[in-house]
Amino acid sequence: MKVTFHKMHGAGNDFIVIDDRALTFPVNDTEFIRRISARRTGVGCDGILLLQPSDAADFRMRFINPDGGEVDMCGNGARCIARFAFDRRAAPARMTFETGAGSVTAEVLDDAVRLDLTPPQDLKLGLDAGLDEPLDFLNTGVEHAVVWVEDPAAVNLPILGKEIRYHRLFAPNGTNANFACVEADGSITMRTYERGVEGETLACGTGAAAVGLIAAERKKVTLPVTVHCAGGYDLVIDSVCGQATLTGGAAYVFEGTVEYGNRI
Repeated sequence: MKVTFHKMHGAGNDFIVIDDRALTFPVNDTEFIRRISARRTGVGCDGILLLQPSDAADFRMRFINPDGGEVDMCGNGARCIARFAFDRRAAPARMTFETGAGSVTAEVLDDAVRLDLTPPQDLKLGLDAGLDEPLDFLNTGVEHAVVWVEDPAAVNLPILGKEIRYHRLFAPNGTNANFACVEADGSITMRTYERGVEGETLACGTGAAAVGLIAAERKKVTLPVTVHCAGGYDLVIDSVCGQATLTGGAAYVFEGTVEYGNRI
């Protein structure tokens, strides 16, 4: 069986996007998922996005990490699948789709996609994680710890990110770990150690939302706020009448097929 896919990225966060409305993708084959997600020997991605049918919305989004585990939500991935669904006429420009975190609404704009995020939950400020820097927490569809540092570029992300990702405070599931600072112009610079990827990603939409909303809660910034991601792209976080939004690009890279079945 040949699996047709599109490679897309949202702010440098890259995905294998598949039209799975026929429900034929082998979601339980972890070995296959790891193989096509591998950077050097497969297609390479931060996650696999499946466009599936829904009885309650325009479609259902499923997000599978490169390790084969499934997570509830991905902000950059949601923007990519929204544009993908619109381009394939699976949804109108303003659409609603199911995620593991609940139903979300997105709107495809000329050069960006605006996403209405699920309601943020479980805000915790000033957690004691044994660090020198302040650590906060917010669930913006998935769990995010935010560490406020002077210079995110100076953080030893493979070490400190992993430490926070598996910290006892966030047991048993762990958390994503973000390192951020507020710039002189009121924008935010951040880096993310992503759970499931088990390393740095060039952007994280739900992480940018957590960083922006927590910074506003701490009176560090005024919304809307621009968040600079590690890949050089920007995301915009806002909140209108209590509705948190995430706006940014969703771009195609290439398309192709991979073989599923017999393996050498």
